[in-house]
Amino acid sequence: MNLEKRDPELEDIRLQKYLALCSLGSRRDCEKLIEEGRVEVDGALASDLGIRINAYEQKVKVDGSRVRPELEKVVLALNKPKNVLSAMEDKSSRLTLSDILTYKSKARLFHVGRLDYDSEGLILMTNDGALANRLSHPRYGVEKNYMVSLNRPLPQNVASMLVSRGVLLEDGWQKFDKIRILRQGSHKCEVMVSLHSGKNRIVRRVFAALGFRVEKLVRTRMGPVSLGGLKPGEYRKLDKKEIEELEKEVGFDNRN
Repeated sequence: MNLEKRDPELEDIRLQKYLALCSLGSRRDCEKLIEEGRVEVDGALASDLGIRINAYEQKVKVDGSRVRPELEKVVLALNKPKNVLSAMEDKSSRLTLSDILTYKSKARLFHVGRLDYDSEGLILMTNDGALANRLSHPRYGVEKNYMVSLNRPLPQNVASMLVSRGVLLEDGWQKFDKIRILRQGSHKCEVMVSLHSGKNRIVRRVFAALGFRVEKLVRTRMGPVSLGGLKPGEYRKLDKKEIEELEKEVGFDNRN
């Protein structure tokens, strides 16, 4: 995260969240630093977990040394394999993103949104907490594409209904933005689905409501970033132009 570019979220941010952006551990780890009396803001001991700061105008020190977020902004596109948890750690010892990611960074990386444990495909990881928050927030509605394998053919009229009307789930009416049948036989079907919703297991739940079983689900795109030729477990570092396109997608095209 580059402090030379003014980020509105850094002008009013909780102290523990700011410390986490400075790669000092999880949010809870950073709360412990405050509770232990190791954090100063503008020379005064910080003891209130609710304190908010302006990162551009205030100086934060931990154990007497000033801390700042990583200056280099990093965004990775990772192909998450099946049976890997979309988290950096897990108490039940399941494989996590940190177990498969070989990229080394001084900064703490955030995963953007989630992919189901049994799903695979594109997941973004970054040290830019503000960008990660916006990419995950429903307000900004970043479009996502999924390749979906179903256990039986999907009639065209049902596919059309999933876009025009959708289905009623326990959390309300849900529909896809687009759906395209790619190929199907007597006992299977492959479709491409596009949607902006980030609700939990939304693709699987929509098809399950109509009696379909999703046998494989791969996220192939998030906004302007595509999975491309990445194999499961592989990643690539986005270049400056791709990062700028992501920022524009969530209204960060004027972060100067």
